[in-house]
Amino acid sequence: MAINMNVQELLVIGDSYLLIHQVRGEWTTKNSKILPYLNHVHELRKWFMKTEFQHVPRIQNEFADALATLSSMIQHPDKSFIDPILVKIHNQLAYCAYVEEEADGKH
Repeated sequence: MAINMNVQELLVIGDSYLLIHQVRGEWTTKNSKILPYLNHVHELRKWFMKTEFQHVPRIQNEFADALATLSSMIQHPDKSFIDPILVKIHNQLAYCAYVEEEADGKH
């Protein structure tokens, strides 16, 4: 999708420390099952002027997991497009209480 949108600079964030270092070329890949994927990533990088691969620990990836779950629930007629989701991050905690009204027989 980033290629089709003519993105010039791409930041890829992953929670696998091993894979991020392998894609960066900092560590070698010994698992032969991973090599085709790694080679494909290197081919895709040629489409961008700049690519950066950044590691985020899994514990800090909860927000991304929530967004991925949310995006998988959205159906759009054009499968190559998803309407933007506005996300606001607040510095204060929010609380919600739901109270169901019971009929008291007076109304």
